[in-house]
Amino acid sequence: MPKLWNETIDKHRAAVRNAALDAMATLVAEHGLVGLTMSQIAEQAGIGRATLYKYFPDAHAVLTAWHEREITAHLDQLAAAADAAGPALERLQAVLQTYAQIQHHSAGHHGGELATLLHRGDHVDRAQKRLHDFIQDLVSEASQAGDLRDDVPADELAGYCLHALTAASTTPSRDAVHRLVTVTLAGLRPARPTPLAPPAHHHR
Repeated sequence: MPKLWNETIDKHRAAVRNAALDAMATLVAEHGLVGLTMSQIAEQAGIGRATLYKYFPDAHAVLTAWHEREITAHLDQLAAAADAAGPALERLQAVLQTYAQIQHHSAGHHGGELATLLHRGDHVDRAQKRLHDFIQDLVSEASQAGDLRDDVPADELAGYCLHALTAASTTPSRDAVHRLVTVTLAGLRPARPTPLAPPAHHHR
């Protein structure tokens, strides 16, 4: 087949896929996740149901593909936050702030419902691994620069950050999200030796 023909087919496939995923996003925002049908998705996307079935076996497959696209966009956001030149600590702070805001925003858009329906699929596990490694590298770099504690492995500190910031999903405001990030970062600072308490004076 001529190259141009192949490119045209690829563009058509991508357009149909994206239309279906955009339709899923709209339907989820309007009606929630439960009970979505292929007919609703096809109608919202402006494509035939038969065409939709060529790309996805069922509504759950559309949901999973849409969720994958969302996760990829979030990872891109985090990478962009770290792109700014500057010390590793500043880049880590920007990434954690962005991650916390994503958690906060996603919770208001069917976060728990989505997790229940998707049962932590492979795509979620892969994304979590990439995210953990990404944070770990920044922590390690900042620690080597002397800006973060070095008495705890970077792997464990990365896990601490990610677990602590899941609390952003239940915070009431963006200010609260910001405070949570500040507290999380404080836990990463180099441990200061505890000053010895002055000896107690016993009165007779």
